[in-house]
Amino acid sequence: MDDALLRVQGLSFTYPKGKVIFDDAAFSLTPAERVAITGDNGAGKTTLFRILTGLIIPQAGNVYFKGQVVSDEAGFQKLRAKVGFVLQEAEDQLFFSQVIDDVAFGPLNLGLTDAQAKEAALAALDTFGMKSFANALTHELSGGQKKLVAMASVIAMAPEVLLLDEPTNALDAKARGRLETMMRESRAAMLVISHDEAFLRATCTRFLVIENGKIKER
Repeated sequence: MDDALLRVQGLSFTYPKGKVIFDDAAFSLTPAERVAITGDNGAGKTTLFRILTGLIIPQAGNVYFKGQVVSDEAGFQKLRAKVGFVLQEAEDQLFFSQVIDDVAFGPLNLGLTDAQAKEAALAALDTFGMKSFANALTHELSGGQKKLVAMASVIAMAPEVLLLDEPTNALDAKARGRLETMMRESRAAMLVISHDEAFLRATCTRFLVIENGKIKER
């Protein structure tokens, strides 16, 4: 029986200009793991996250979620309800003028009532010390505050898997501490991209590296 939440097998992907990113690569993520994804710039770390969530379609290979292959947009829509992707740039993830609306958007899409979505949003904001900013205008926040709101908008959906792309960018020491606490206390499995080695060692349970088209244990 496959106990992996996420699994990739036979993954091959080459960009249109001919750069090979993955060549028959594979890896798996099991429940409660927090796995660091490392590698040189351009190795394919963010590309991997986009493939896992169906935003990029590889030339070959399969993505599995809970043992079931995900092969079309309908399948990836279901996957994205359970696999939360926090983008590297918070500006790419925030769309509403008010913080509470951004964070409640995901829970509303999952079918929660307005009251339930607001409750989930406030709880997620509180995780990062941002509850008092619920009614603030998003464009008036600092870069670090926007990053925390973007993360809150994803964890408000109670995902089973978190994909975190450079989550410490723009965070001060206090915010980083809140992030580390969230990661250690969360029940979600995680894949974490970061160049911050100290942060990865403080939070992750396993290390992978993307190198020469493969995803290897480090």
